[in-house]
Amino acid sequence: MKYLIVTLLSFSTPCFSQISDFKGFDVQSQQTISLSDFSNKKAIAIVFTRNVCPYSVYYEGRITQLIAEFSNEVQFILINSHSDTKESSSEMKNKLSAWGLSIPYIADKDGAIKKIFNARKSPEVYLLNSRGSTFSIFYKGAIDNNPQVASDVKNRYLKKNVESLLSGRPSSTGSTRPIGCIIK
Repeated sequence: MKYLIVTLLSFSTPCFSQISDFKGFDVQSQQTISLSDFSNKKAIAIVFTRNVCPYSVYYEGRITQLIAEFSNEVQFILINSHSDTKESSSEMKNKLSAWGLSIPYIADKDGAIKKIFNARKSPEVYLLNSRGSTFSIFYKGAIDNNPQVASDVKNRYLKKNVESLLSGRPSSTGSTRPIGCIIK
C-alpha cells in the first residue's frame, strides 16, 4: 500500500510578530486614521468584517458586548477589505450607524491593511498588544467557537485573550481558525 504524505504550510502572520503602523480611511469620522493614533491603549482589537456576510452579522451582538465591556482599555477597529457594491464607504457608514457603534470602521478597498495581517476571513480578529509605538499580535483568529448560535458558545477566544493581555498573562490560545466569508 502506498501512502501520500501531504505537508501543509501556513503563510499566516505568526502570533507575537510585530505589526507596522498603517493608515486607513475611517468612514465614521471621514478622516484618515493610523494605528499609532491609539498607542495610548494597552490593547487594540482589529476585526476584519463585512456588511453582508452572514457570519459577520451573527457576531454583531457579541462584538457590541465586547466593545461595551472593554472600551476603556481596548480600542476596537473594524476593517472592511471587500469591494462589492454593498461594501462601499457609504454602505459601511450606514451599517455602522444601524449597528449603533461609534468606533473606527476603515475602508480598506485596496487591500493594503488586509495584506499586512494576511487576513482571509470575515470576521477575523487580531488582538494587538500596544507598547507605545510598537504593536505585536497577541491573538489572532475567531471571536469564539460558535458563529451561528451565541448561546452555545463554549470558548470565548477573544474575550479570554483580552482578559489575559490586560492582566499581564500570556495568550490563552495564541491563534484559532476563523470561520466566515472569504475576503476577496
